[in-house]
Amino acid sequence: MSKVRVYQLAKELGTTSKKLIEVMENMDIAVNNHMSTLTDEEAKKVMSILTGKSEGEKPVDDKKASGKKGSEKQKPESRAPETDTGKKKEKAGVKDKAKAGDQEQKSMGRKARKMIQEEKRAAMLKAQKPKLKLEGQVTVAELASHLDIAPSQLITELMEMGVMANINQPLTPETVELVAEEHGYEVDYMEDELEEELLAVREGEEDAHLEESSRKPVVTVLGHVDHGKTMLLDAIRSANVISGEVGGITQHIGAYQVNVNDKKIVFLDTPGHEAFTAMRARGAQVTDIAILVVAADDGVMPQTVEAINHAKAAGVPIMVAINKMDKPEASPDRVKQQLAEHELVPEEWGGDTIMVPVSAIKGEGLEELLEMVTLLAEVCELKASPDRVARGTVIEANLDKGRGPVATILVQDGTLHVGEPIICGSIAGKIRAMFNEHGEKVKSAGPATPVEILGLNDVPMAGDGFQAVNSERVARDVADKRAEKIKEASRKVQRVTLEDLFKQIQEGEVRELNLILKADVQGSVEALKDALAKLSLDEVQIKIIHTGVGAINESDIMLASASNAIVIGFNVRPDSNARKLSEKNQVDIRLYRIIYEAIEDIQNAVKGMLKPEMKEVIQGQVEVRQVFKASKLGNIAGSHVLEGKVTRNSMVRVIRDGTVVHDSGSIASLKRYKDDVREVSSGYECGILLENFNDLQEGDIIEAYVMEQVAR
Repeated sequence: MSKVRVYQLAKELGTTSKKLIEVMENMDIAVNNHMSTLTDEEAKKVMSILTGKSEGEKPVDDKKASGKKGSEKQKPESRAPETDTGKKKEKAGVKDKAKAGDQEQKSMGRKARKMIQEEKRAAMLKAQKPKLKLEGQVTVAELASHLDIAPSQLITELMEMGVMANINQPLTPETVELVAEEHGYEVDYMEDELEEELLAVREGEEDAHLEESSRKPVVTVLGHVDHGKTMLLDAIRSANVISGEVGGITQHIGAYQVNVNDKKIVFLDTPGHEAFTAMRARGAQVTDIAILVVAADDGVMPQTVEAINHAKAAGVPIMVAINKMDKPEASPDRVKQQLAEHELVPEEWGGDTIMVPVSAIKGEGLEELLEMVTLLAEVCELKASPDRVARGTVIEANLDKGRGPVATILVQDGTLHVGEPIICGSIAGKIRAMFNEHGEKVKSAGPATPVEILGLNDVPMAGDGFQAVNSERVARDVADKRAEKIKEASRKVQRVTLEDLFKQIQEGEVRELNLILKADVQGSVEALKDALAKLSLDEVQIKIIHTGVGAINESDIMLASASNAIVIGFNVRPDSNARKLSEKNQVDIRLYRIIYEAIEDIQNAVKGMLKPEMKEVIQGQVEVRQVFKASKLGNIAGSHVLEGKVTRNSMVRVIRDGTVVHDSGSIASLKRYKDDVREVSSGYECGILLENFNDLQEGDIIEAYVMEQVAR
């Protein structure tokens, strides 16, 4: 018997991988999961116990055996009894031990066979179950639509099984079968030749036992704004960047490598946890270690908590860099105490979180921080094989006017070469050129190497996985098929909104309502959180997955999209990027000025009693560039229309640093130069005088909107 995987042996024995793993645990055979491989001896041992036949056993004729025993009895004893006694006792002892061993094996075999019999009986019942016909790579959204349940419910079920997956993430056949079984279905796989071809390449490599070597760790730096993330990255890069030339430090892509005691570390220079979340939302696990930057004078802030939540959700080990230690008001112990409240307990307090005090300005503590990264990487035992077919993840991508679709990718395993056909999520292409972080052309990229590539047919999404393939035809055909399946699944995915919440509850699609709460001050967040916790609703469980202070940003929308949540804003507004992203991802944002209105809306939505509402339509945003004081009129805002338009009849609100300072106001006068005008469009200057509000400051944003009645 050649080397065999657990799931293959389970199939041969007519049982499930789960039951077979239980049996093997009793036999002290260590396996991790259904994809683990068994040695020849282990497989034979399992087969012999479960089938009741010992290894190499031949059938024996009973009559011949009894005749032989009889003839042996008649033979006279040839040896002297006095010399034989000791040996007989020894033999008897060995026989007893062997007999006891046989008994134990037989007992184990009986138990295991009983388990298998039960499984076979269950299999007979299973034969009566309805069948799910599936083909090729199955995503969470696709499986949810086949099982007729909400994707959020399936994601929860997968988390309970220990599988972290997102709506667009492909699932393993074993996982699909387990989930389908739980819902009373049997899976009937129709082979997708193209996906099988890709899978065969990967399995062939695993079976070939290509030599693995330790690889560089990939590190992302997260933290609150102004806590020194960029300065820390700049200090590390300028001191340790691999290129010896100062001119080579210029960043061309959002990743670079540094050298620490002849060991390399890859840093992803992403804009904080926004990109981190975007990748996690697509099921990508790119980062090996997250460095959380916390200012020693400020301590833990809202975005710090957000970063911790994102890193924990992605299952990434967290290290802490306590920055700004050069400041006189620095208090590292206070920071440690605050972090301990979020389950990040420092090593010196008996925890397992590495915390290093640093000063990015003075360059102090950086060496120790990098040494700790290499130490943590060694503990994680990060390995890869340069001989495999290249696989990895897209870090970021954009459309360049001169060069076409450009993607920054991280090769996670294998080696990627120029000229190779590549499949990237649902997009195909052929590598025309590759550039390293210094903008230099390279011909190949090994494991844990970030490069910029040209040659894709379209712009991929951040977090898309890629794999090099043998032919352009295969890449193109697989990409087309995947694109079609994603399109089909997305038609069936229904986002939760307060309007249709009651309908979705009745149809059994929603059992828990995920919320993200943002408010102007922490007190409001706590009040809203407490009020929602007191809601006793039988139909649906309310789950608050994130809270924060300040404007609703892109990160909140990405998190809401990944977890199918509704965003509740109290006295705060979404910035323009967040609003555009929410429209694109169909994320429901609800904005309130009174806590009870928010509570009532959720209560009424669950009970299906939402009344027709007045919907707010944003017309545009205007920035106050200069404030002119007119003694008779009041303060006039010399303004620039950033986007959309502002009209004479617009309702207005004034936003300062993401917080609403004046709402439901109206415009007293709107002018272009000295002329009164009805409206001013994007890109033009104007003068605005507001009714009953004079406290305008430079940098304020005036948001223009109108109210429209919308039937539920």
